[in-house]
Amino acid sequence: MKFRKDINGLRAIAIIAVVLSHFNASWVPGGFAGVDVFFVISGYLMTAIILKRVEVSNFNLLSFYIARANRIVPTLAVLCFAMVLFGWVYLTPPDYQKMGLHAASSVSFISNLVYWQEAGYFDEASHEKWLLHTWSLAVECQFYILYPLLLLLIRRFATYAQLKRWVLFSVIAGFFVCVITTSQAKDAAYFLLPTRVWEMLFGGVAYLYPLTLSRKIKFAFEWFGIALIALTYFGISEATAWPGMAALIPVSGTFLVIQAHRDSSFITGNFVFQKLGRWSYSIYLWHWPLVVATHYFLLSKDWLPFTIALSIAMGYLSYRYIEPIKFASNNIASLKSWLMSVPVVGAIAVFLLGIGIYLNQGVKSRLTLPPELAAIDQELVMPLRSNGYCFYSFSDGQRLTDTKQGTNCFLGARQTQAKTLLFGDSFAGDNEPFWDDIFKEKGQTLKSITTNWCFPSLNKDLPVPNTHKAYEQCLLNRRYLKTNMFKYKNLIFAGSWGDVYKHRLLQDVEETLRVAADLGINVVIMAAPTRYKKNPLQGFYRSAYFGVPFKMGRLVKADILTRAANQHLERIANKYDNVHFLKRSMLFSSTDTLVLNGIEIPYSLDGVHISMLGAKHSAIHFRDSKQYEAIMSTLNL
Repeated sequence: MKFRKDINGLRAIAIIAVVLSHFNASWVPGGFAGVDVFFVISGYLMTAIILKRVEVSNFNLLSFYIARANRIVPTLAVLCFAMVLFGWVYLTPPDYQKMGLHAASSVSFISNLVYWQEAGYFDEASHEKWLLHTWSLAVECQFYILYPLLLLLIRRFATYAQLKRWVLFSVIAGFFVCVITTSQAKDAAYFLLPTRVWEMLFGGVAYLYPLTLSRKIKFAFEWFGIALIALTYFGISEATAWPGMAALIPVSGTFLVIQAHRDSSFITGNFVFQKLGRWSYSIYLWHWPLVVATHYFLLSKDWLPFTIALSIAMGYLSYRYIEPIKFASNNIASLKSWLMSVPVVGAIAVFLLGIGIYLNQGVKSRLTLPPELAAIDQELVMPLRSNGYCFYSFSDGQRLTDTKQGTNCFLGARQTQAKTLLFGDSFAGDNEPFWDDIFKEKGQTLKSITTNWCFPSLNKDLPVPNTHKAYEQCLLNRRYLKTNMFKYKNLIFAGSWGDVYKHRLLQDVEETLRVAADLGINVVIMAAPTRYKKNPLQGFYRSAYFGVPFKMGRLVKADILTRAANQHLERIANKYDNVHFLKRSMLFSSTDTLVLNGIEIPYSLDGVHISMLGAKHSAIHFRDSKQYEAIMSTLNL
């Protein structure tokens, strides 16, 4: 194809927004939409490359795949290998294990599926995933694999005009699928090809339906298109449901700029944008690990100009010296010569390395924990059915939804009769060791019914798609609570109150409290723990393995909504004589750490939940508080 300066300039517009947004979201709040611009460009170019050759009977599928691999694989494989080497030196075993999985999934173009599966309560912060950005490459490569097959199939049985209509119809249908899925399952909508493919096909429409425009109209199209893209960059944020309806704005803007086809434009054709556009793929690949590094090593904002400049410099060097690494030819004669080419060998090596690192749990043997920490390492985890507790977690491989199994688990003395019920989501689940220890000491039993996202409520609303297994189990749990609440003398509620507040569902909790209080049941509400932007336990492990100083005070809190929700529930509790609110000060030390054998350890497991060890020491802190005897004496044990 003839090189198009306007499209190359569009790449620059996209990469600038992505990089600035990732380093500091306040600069370009909607800069992540630059990925959508890239998707439209890819769709346009792939449609042109395929159909131009199909129409002259000169399209070779294998050559097409090799050409795409030539473009994508070398730099991606080098990046992943570099991250594997980096991780060997700098990452703790848990982080390195995750790195291994992500590297293997990146070079096999399924990382979008992995990140989709990781999304949810147990998803670590995005700024702790070194290869998170490869999800978009996975989506594009899946498109590259399937798209020519579909076009060839359609062209075999349909005219060119019918094929054009098929692509146009697919854009419309795909857009509606995207909008609906975004409202019902936003993580799937964000990461998966079926909800993104319409954006690439929209680029195909730009090729299939070219417009003949006057110079004045071309100028207007270009400026309006760039205005739409800019509107997205500065008019939306991560709070916007994405991709959804709003994605139509940057996608349409990119479509208009492509249709304008103004190679002489100062906006897209200037020297700087042309250079950045050519380097954009490599800049995209190398910038994100630098973003994560600033977060991982707690670098100050003073580092941002340097890391941004380094991203561009590494992008240039990668473009200059790595991207030219190619297969022997776009028309490799045999499978053997293809498999023995440098990019393929490199990708396979990285894949095997990543799988090995993952299966070997981050190669624990390369580092040694101090003996006093090795003894407690197994307790710095989430309480689950697999380690002796009751949390019915669908993030732990659980697949069966069942009333009896999900609601028939006991803690404390662990007999089959219980006067007390612990109910809630994973934030109730992570408190199971807390109540298990207290009730053991009292010689009493409590039943625990806890499942992902299932905060205390008697209705069907919860912040998870109704297609998720946890949703189905939650309805069973809530049905049990509604039917059997009166049988219990005490109810203990815990939840991700900040998320409940964010989704405007706290009134459901209030109604549940009112019903329980009117029945004369004693209710205990547990405050949700501090939420952090960075996982404290990660820093603790780095300190243990590498001797790096660790201080909780350096970590930034993301706690505004959670504190507001805690305060709101405390006010509600004060309205009832039989409802008690356990403040954070009753549950955790002022430093948000516990001390064991002289070692300061975070209560937090992942920046959101507390660990099994944290819950046990929270129970100790609660027993030592002034309010302990007064609250426990009100319970009918």
